[in-house]
Amino acid sequence: MGLLQRLEMRQGQALVMTPQLLQAIKLLQLSHLDLAAYVDAELERNPLLERAEVEAPEPGEPRAEAADPGGDDGFDGDSAAETWLSHDLNPSRSEIESDLGTRLDNVFPDDGPVGREAPTAGGEALSLTPAPWSGSGGSFDGEAPDFEATLTSESSLHEHLSAQLELATRDPVERLVGGFLVDAIDEAGYLREDLAGLAERLGVGLGIVERVLGIVQGFDPSGIGARDLAECLAIQLRERDRFDPAMQALVSRLDLVAKRDMASLRRLCGVDDEDLADMLSELRRLDPKPGRAFGAGPVEVLVPDVFVRPAPDGSWLVELNSEALPRVLVNQSYYATVSRGAATETDKAFLSECLQTANWLTRSLEQRARTILKVASEIVRQQDGFFVNGVAHLRPLNLKTVADAIGMHESTVSRVTSNKSIGTSRGTFEMKYFFTAAIPGAAGAAAHSSEAVRHRIKQLIDAEANDVLSDDALVQRLRGEGVDIARRTVAKYRESLRIPSSIERRRERAAMPAR
Repeated sequence: MGLLQRLEMRQGQALVMTPQLLQAIKLLQLSHLDLAAYVDAELERNPLLERAEVEAPEPGEPRAEAADPGGDDGFDGDSAAETWLSHDLNPSRSEIESDLGTRLDNVFPDDGPVGREAPTAGGEALSLTPAPWSGSGGSFDGEAPDFEATLTSESSLHEHLSAQLELATRDPVERLVGGFLVDAIDEAGYLREDLAGLAERLGVGLGIVERVLGIVQGFDPSGIGARDLAECLAIQLRERDRFDPAMQALVSRLDLVAKRDMASLRRLCGVDDEDLADMLSELRRLDPKPGRAFGAGPVEVLVPDVFVRPAPDGSWLVELNSEALPRVLVNQSYYATVSRGAATETDKAFLSECLQTANWLTRSLEQRARTILKVASEIVRQQDGFFVNGVAHLRPLNLKTVADAIGMHESTVSRVTSNKSIGTSRGTFEMKYFFTAAIPGAAGAAAHSSEAVRHRIKQLIDAEANDVLSDDALVQRLRGEGVDIARRTVAKYRESLRIPSSIERRRERAAMPAR
């Protein structure tokens, strides 16, 4: 068969991913933190973009009130809080007397003008006139206070240990080795570096490294620099003078402690039930990760992208969190001014590109907000039982159901629900939380949400009295409630909840009376 070259014309449809479309898709799946970083970068790059700042009301103008997503806060329209907010920052004498509930003559024995100094009991002057800020603490020079001088920062674990190393030894070799050991300690407080390899790299003897490690292990917090959990607990027990032979045997077999094998532990340690219970209780009081007090960063609060609150008519109000939405504007007047002065074609092309990018960004942000609100509203409609009665009333839900209901593609709904959360009166939940698999109902009953079944398993185990429910018993209980579930599924859900098996729970309950 011969090979031929020829030209053909074909007509077809294809999706062309323009840069603007790629930008819109990218913005749709970003979290509000990533979106804020992206917008900040665009503001620096594009001179035609500017941030839309919310202007504060004038002192004489009424203040707008934002809707409280968490419900009523206990204040009505005539509350004392609103009255206080409406006061001027320099109140009159009558207002002060009204707030205090008494005349100023009773407060200051020597009556005088409100804005002037009145002597106190100690002879010092007390002024009701706002004084200018002091820049140096005691002087009134009219400058704002230096707030930066009052800021403090928490020391890291590395800084805390390095400071102790400077005081522990003066030997330069020991300080060098100790510095490497401190650097090798992770955030949990454990030394993950091989001592022989470290000694070889530093060109010192293994004995020196072990001696310096002994110094570091004596630092605060107790247990720092251990190479495993057993050594960490042993260091803390030695400092408490509780590392006797029985405790040494207990620490050497932490695997039996994890299995709650009390019989083997009693034989190993040579103690009775009461002594073993005391030893285990002392182990629980130790810190298995001594470095976490320093290594932990600031707690990041999950900021919801959407608020859901009940409406007076019994429905649900779904609104976007304005604080999680960046606001940008296109400065058309600046573009008109600069474009008139553009002399070269390069400058005109640059300005035209900046204008097009700015317009696309503003439209993409608006479209992103509308899409998030649309998807969130449909989620609330589908999961109305959860918002009314809780987790037990979650319904099975998938992306296709929401996509078909709002007329969008399934991939679009997937991008919208990624890295987004909904704030409710029951807490803040990720949007993905409301999409759960379906577990068939027994005897033709309706399907159940996997999250609701997982919640029910936890309730049954928490309600255990004397009889510990095995996985087979849980299956029978759930089938009696209309849930057709397999034993391996129950075991999987139980393990995801970090609930031990029935055997381990029985051992734990058997040891409870001894404690």
